[in-house]
Amino acid sequence: MKLSVVIPVFNEKDTIAEIVKRVLTEKTPKEIIIIDDGSTDGTKEEIEKLRNKEIKKFYHNVNRGKGAAVRTGIKNATGDVLIVQDADLEYNPKYYQKLLKPIIDGKTKVVYGSRLRTLPFRLWGKDKTPLPLHLLVNRFLSELTNLLYGSGLTDMETCYKMIDKEVYRKLSLVSNRFEIEPEITAKILRLGIEILEVPITTRPRGYQEGKKIKTEDAFFAVWALIKYRFKK
Repeated sequence: MKLSVVIPVFNEKDTIAEIVKRVLTEKTPKEIIIIDDGSTDGTKEEIEKLRNKEIKKFYHNVNRGKGAAVRTGIKNATGDVLIVQDADLEYNPKYYQKLLKPIIDGKTKVVYGSRLRTLPFRLWGKDKTPLPLHLLVNRFLSELTNLLYGSGLTDMETCYKMIDKEVYRKLSLVSNRFEIEPEITAKILRLGIEILEVPITTRPRGYQEGKKIKTEDAFFAVWALIKYRFKK
């Protein structure tokens, strides 16, 4: 089974080589599809240094958004299964096999890696929740998804969405920015496909480290969930 790993990149010159190295370490047969989304910090030059037969490279002349980069990746994917891998080292490729297993076993065609399934909400102490507002927003968006689509998700916004080729080829995605996540989920659920979740852990980074998604993006996510629920 061949895995397509789609890596959308915008201004991640310090981490792109490392995340590609980590992906290459995984034993699953794969292709790595890197989409530079108009980076201006030297990321493109770092990508051009990468040499491996498993790597495909694509470049947007201007920054069009994560959704546009993901769509370019999906358009050029040839794998039996696809996953999006952010370039910022928050998500660890070591979970690929765990996410793939239910699909290989024929239990489902879509598996999400849930960051929130076992994540406690703590506002103080050494184990306090990083970016607590983001956690609350993500939980709200997941509950809204469940209300609108009758699902039982704990982490709709997760980047780790492992999707069978039969499914990702049917999604006809149109989003350009971060609302790509609710659009993917909404269209999968509209197809009547069950999404299975497995717990994962991540290393969340803050805005001082380059985190790009903003709280206001939640409003676009809400609109996307509502729009795709009722759009014919």
